[in-house]
Amino acid sequence: MATAERPFDKAEITGRLKELPGWGYDGQAIFRTYATDGWKSTMLVVNAIAYVCETAGHHPDLEVSWPKVTVKLWTHSANGITDKDFATAKLIEQTVLWHPDKGSALRGSPKPTARGE
Repeated sequence: MATAERPFDKAEITGRLKELPGWGYDGQAIFRTYATDGWKSTMLVVNAIAYVCETAGHHPDLEVSWPKVTVKLWTHSANGITDKDFATAKLIEQTVLWHPDKGSALRGSPKPTARGE
C-alpha cells in the first residue's frame, strides 16, 4: 500500500504529534532531540537511525554533537509533513529508546544509550 504524499496542515500535524511524546514541530519539520552520555553513545544512536532510515527509504536531517542527536523529518517531494515522516519518527523512537524489558533474557546496558530530551 502506497503512503500518502499529501502534506498535512498544522492542525493535523499537531494532532498526530500527540502520538509521539517528545516530538515537536518547528513550522517546517517534526523533530526530536535525544540526549546521550557521550560521543560513543551519540555515534551508536546516529548509526541506528541511519540503518532504519536507509532500510525504510526515508531519510532525516541529523544534528550530531557530543552529548545529543537531533532528528528532523519532512518529506521533500511533498514540501511538507506526510505519513512517511510520522512512520519514520515512530520507527526511530522504537529503535533509539529500546531497552530490554525487566525479566528479559537480555540484560541491556547498565545505562541507556539515549534519552529523550
